Amino acid sequence: MKFWTSEHIFDHSWDKVTQAAWRKYPNPMNPSVVAIDVLDRHVEKGVLHTHRLISSQWGLPSWLEPIIGSPSVMYANEKSEVDSRKKVMTLKTRNITFCKYIAVDETLNYLPHPKDPTKTLLKQEAIVTVEGVPLSSYLEGLLTSTISSNASKGRLAMEWVLGKINDEFKIC
Repeated sequence: MKFWTSEHIFDHSWDKVTQAAWRKYPNPMNPSVVAIDVLDRHVEKGVLHTHRLISSQWGLPSWLEPIIGSPSVMYANEKSEVDSRKKVMTLKTRNITFCKYIAVDETLNYLPHPKDPTKTLLKQEAIVTVEGVPLSSYLEGLLTSTISSNASKGRLAMEWVLGKINDEFKIC
C-alpha cells in the first residue's frame, strides 16, 4: 500500500474553482478521459450529492497486459458532495476496472484558503493497493508516480477551465 498527498492553492475563489471542477473534462492536458456520465444527483440537507462514472483510455505497459488484461476503456466511480454553506467540495474516486488486483482511492477536497478567502486550497490524497500480481510494490510505486504526474496536469487543466470561465464573464 502506498500513500500520496498534495496541496495546491488556486488564486481564485472557491465558487469559481468548484465550478471549474465540474467542467474539468474534456481538456487538452489530459485527453485520456473520454466520457463522464452522471448516474445520480440529489440534494440532501442542503448538500449536493453526485455519483458519476468516469471513462478513460490509458495505455498499460505491454508486460502487464497478459497478467491483468488491457481493456480499451477503463472505468472509475466518482462520488462527490458539495456543501455551499460550509464551502466544502469533496470528490472521492475509486477504479472499477482491475479492482480485483488494483485499488486506487483518491480524495480531493476544495476549501477556501484559511488565510485568504479569495483563494482556494485543494487537498488531494490517494491510497494505492496492488494485490495478487507479481511486483505489487513496484506497481504501487509506478501508479503513485502516475498519480503525481496526472495531478500536475489536473491543476493545469483547472487553470485552463478557470481561464475559460473568466473569459465568459468578460463577454457578459
